[in-house]
Amino acid sequence: MTKQIKAYLAVLERFFAEEHSGEELLAMKKELLQRIEFYQHERLIHLIVTMSFGVFFMLSLIMCLTQGGAGLLILTVMFLVMLAAYIKHYYFLENSVQRMYLYYYKVEKLS
Repeated sequence: MTKQIKAYLAVLERFFAEEHSGEELLAMKKELLQRIEFYQHERLIHLIVTMSFGVFFMLSLIMCLTQGGAGLLILTVMFLVMLAAYIKHYYFLENSVQRMYLYYYKVEKLS
């Protein structure tokens, strides 16, 4: 997903580096809106997963601190690693969609 979003942002940067007709701008506006909708859905799913891993991590941390044990410690560390990875990916998704909003506003202004 990261590669796909980076590639699409590069396409947008190349598109806005040149002059375009009104029809091309309208076509880009439509395509950009579809992509934004797709990535918003992706962002929502990743938010739910990230929040779930946050809850799992907190529960396992509380259990580890109250009951102890090597198995619970390993589980807690695994949840922490997964939570960090999901937070990093969600941060990327959020910033990328925000950049797409700016491009959309730019298309609206030009068309």
